[in-house]
Amino acid sequence: MNNTVEIKRFEIVIRKDKLSKIVSLLSKTEVRGYTVIKQAGGLGSSGTVDPGDVILNEENVIVILACQEEKAQKLLTEIQPIMKDLGGMCLISDCLWLGSPTGSF
Repeated sequence: MNNTVEIKRFEIVIRKDKLSKIVSLLSKTEVRGYTVIKQAGGLGSSGTVDPGDVILNEENVIVILACQEEKAQKLLTEIQPIMKDLGGMCLISDCLWLGSPTGSF
């Protein structure tokens, strides 16, 4: 494909109260760009999370980022040991970036 770059995509789903740990980790591994989607819900190992439930104050966030292989390996090395504590999931996939990436590249 023309004008594309092969990179790694991370999708990290964690509880909102753990977001600062991920943000610190991204800074430590020099990932400069990411997107946070708040009020995510669903069904996982800890049960159902419904961000619209006014009684339970549980909320998930999704952090999405893309970076080159070298940065992806650094991030993986740092995030793997703490994922159990974070209690979420981290998906890593190969993807193509259309155009000229600037953020976490």
